[in-house]
Amino acid sequence: MKRIAVLAAWSIAPVVVLIAFFIVPVGAMLVQGFWPAGRFDPAGVAEVFTRPRTLRVIGFTVWSAGLTTVITVALGVPSARLLYGTLWPGRRTVAALFLVPFVLPTVVVGVAFRLLLSESGLFGFLGLDGSATAIVLAMVFFNISVVVRIVGIAWENRDPRLAEAAATLGANRLQVFRTVTVPTLAPAVAAAASVVFLFAATAFGVVLTLGGLRYSTVETEIYLLTVTHLDLQGAAALSIVQLLIVVILMVASARVGRSRAPKSRVRVSPRPVHWRDAPAAACLVAAFALIAAPLLALTTRAVRFEGTWSLEYFRRLAAADEDPSIGVSLGEALSTSVRVAIDATLLAVVLGLWIALLVTRRPRTSGERRLLGGIDAMFILPLGVSAVTLGFGFLIALNRPPLDFRDSGLLVPIAQALVALPLVVRTLTPVLRGIDERLREAATSLGASPRQVIATIDLPRVGRPLVAAAGFAFAVSMGEFGATSFIARADSPTLPLLIYRLIGRPGEGHLAMAAAAALVLALVIMVVVVVTDRAHERGVVQW
Repeated sequence: MKRIAVLAAWSIAPVVVLIAFFIVPVGAMLVQGFWPAGRFDPAGVAEVFTRPRTLRVIGFTVWSAGLTTVITVALGVPSARLLYGTLWPGRRTVAALFLVPFVLPTVVVGVAFRLLLSESGLFGFLGLDGSATAIVLAMVFFNISVVVRIVGIAWENRDPRLAEAAATLGANRLQVFRTVTVPTLAPAVAAAASVVFLFAATAFGVVLTLGGLRYSTVETEIYLLTVTHLDLQGAAALSIVQLLIVVILMVASARVGRSRAPKSRVRVSPRPVHWRDAPAAACLVAAFALIAAPLLALTTRAVRFEGTWSLEYFRRLAAADEDPSIGVSLGEALSTSVRVAIDATLLAVVLGLWIALLVTRRPRTSGERRLLGGIDAMFILPLGVSAVTLGFGFLIALNRPPLDFRDSGLLVPIAQALVALPLVVRTLTPVLRGIDERLREAATSLGASPRQVIATIDLPRVGRPLVAAAGFAFAVSMGEFGATSFIARADSPTLPLLIYRLIGRPGEGHLAMAAAAALVLALVIMVVVVVTDRAHERGVVQW
């Protein structure tokens, strides 16, 4: 009991933060939907599901996420096989390019595809601008790196001795592939597919930028119902739908993870490319083109003015604060984004490390196991709730004492930190769980206190992964759009909000300025991710 009390006391601070800045805002949003005017009205919420538009939104969400998953897996698995299982010139460079889409903010991806598919774009002749196909292609672009990374690592770590044994027993190449390779990679493919479906089903910036009012997913519909129609009952009903989808996917993903075969200690060496790799090469070329074309369209539109190479749109952005319709310059918006992202990253890293250290303590009783499991599940909840719901909940819940944060500069960083927090926790917990418990026991037997065990055993091993987690938390914060769109001050928008503001202005000039701002945002995020990733690999950070 004493140990449970110590663990519970250790969890008080992060749990209080989660309750104050997540449970209370989301709960306030649901209360507004289920108890309008102070009267419980479940029939009003149920009525939302009888609306034709609601059914179309749910149907489009499932259809677009499912199609995105199928296409992404079909392109990503063969590409992973070629990138991680064969040797050819430029392989590492191409593999690095495949990581770019995942670190780009969704609003940047949306702008890139609008430029690519607009009438004046490279593929404007296809007539896909504003279509459902454009949304699916953009979501495939965003998620292809997930499949390539997860499946590629599994391909590298599969045990080659199984295939060799099957071949020795007389199996041909097709039989080895069907009976050994497919079962070995199936858990990784299933895990990647579930993550892609989750990301596609909760996409916001991409759908809002490309779909407008014509196409809407559950996430964007929550935004439209809240902001445009003030229909809190409809938003609450769709929030429940989204939460159920995410919970189902998280449970399925967890079961897949538990069924995954242990990694082999024998690393597979890449082999030379063979003519039989032609189908995989075709998938890789198609995936590479899908990644490169929008990035090229974004870059070209940002640096061309009246048919010549120019930085004119960057100059206009620098003086955009003189335009009443925009009201803020590129430098001001970038400065706001960086400042907010640094604050959000610090909050996410501190809380994430705290939680990871807590939930990876080895439980000694069933009570401790339930306590730690419950705390771990609590801090994954932000993944299952729309950032739009969280942002609007901030508006309606944090506006009176003792949680009056309407004028606080911490409101946006806190919201962004909550969005990034599960990523930090999920990055650190596998590392901490991988530490040999005998090391902690040896330190304790030598007289080390629990605090000294953490300082001498845990922190030295978690330093480098923490750098990587901080880099991705910064990237998530810089590109966060859903919650920030509700709570950021109109006179100090972040860079994603400035980009969306520019997209909403008529004229090609504003779209080109949006491309220039998106290019700046993408470059900043990519530099931070590359620097932190290299610091992680080289181990330059020590505790």
